[in-house]
Parts: sequence; C-alpha cells; structure tokens
Amino acid sequence: MPPAAAEHGDRHADFPGDRPGDTMALRVNGEQRRCRRGLTLPEVLEELGYRPELVVVEFNGEILPRRCWSLQTVQESDVLEVVTIVGGGS
Repeated sequence: MPPAAAEHGDRHADFPGDRPGDTMALRVNGEQRRCRRGLTLPEVLEELGYRPELVVVEFNGEILPRRCWSLQTVQESDVLEVVTIVGGGS
C-alpha cells in the first residue's frame, strides 16, 4: 500500500477483484490514486480515507464550496488538493 494510502487508511488501494474499467485514476495531493467510477466528491474522499467534514478541497484548481460537494461527480484525471483541518491551540 502506498504511504499516502496507509496514512489515510485507504482500504481500496488496489481494488482487488474489480474489473478493468471499474476504477479511475485521479491526482490527490500530487500523487496518482485510484477510486471507483461514478462517485461524488464526498464519496471519493471517504473511499480514500478522509473524513469529509474535516477537510477543505481544491478541485481542478478551484476551491469548491462544501454545499456543492454532493453534486460534484469526480471524473478520470481530476486533480484534488485535500487539506485536513487541524484544531487545537490555546
């Protein structure tokens, strides 16, 4: 499992048993990743091991408002920059 996959708990890193064409490649934080086709942005984030409520996403160069996420289908070769929100401080 690639380091980024392990870091985010990517349980579908290689998609064993999937038929060719069931998955697609996209770029996430500069690394090529694979996920199932036909998913919305929140579904992709979950599949890649992120908690959607704790991230901000740049989608193909644009900050995508959270209210649009469930309407945004992710396609082959899309580019995501995912930033995890970290709380804390005093």
